[in-house]
Amino acid sequence: MGLNPPSAIKVSRHLIPAWHSIPNTSIQNKPLLIYHCAFEKSVSASQISNNLKKVDVVVPQWQYSMYRQTHFHSTTHEVLSVVSGRARLCFGGEDNPERVEPVIEAGDVMIVPAGVAHRLLEDLSGGFTMVGAYPKGKNWDMCYGAGDENENEIRSAISQLTWFDQDPIYGRDGPASQA
Repeated sequence: MGLNPPSAIKVSRHLIPAWHSIPNTSIQNKPLLIYHCAFEKSVSASQISNNLKKVDVVVPQWQYSMYRQTHFHSTTHEVLSVVSGRARLCFGGEDNPERVEPVIEAGDVMIVPAGVAHRLLEDLSGGFTMVGAYPKGKNWDMCYGAGDENENEIRSAISQLTWFDQDPIYGRDGPASQA
């Protein structure tokens, strides 16, 4: 299936404070999780999607790169599984001194809590592609931390979301279950 066991992966956990109108992890205090090498580097989009469907916590909805504009979601958490390529991403807002700028590659997975800003900084290999998935029954929105957005509504929406009862990649024994 291309999935490495939880004991074989390295997990990075990042709590990113609010920055201007971007809540980041400040509302729910759930970390941005990066699973390095969760899948084998040769994994296909269908293998990732099949794994997500088997665990049955999130629903795969698209296959694409990451937007180059800083954005976040207030209505759902997001699971991003890298199918191909290598890229430098930004989490937390590019002017935020506590931002995180990891290099991500095929096989890595990111669990992005609602409110955490993210964007593509640089596609290092060409063809950087991910499978994007969201918890069952949730629809994603696009927030930009712009002045015309209702910050109170955004914060309220994020505070009402529940966290994963199981890890979207590994089920009961995965890192997100303990976040």
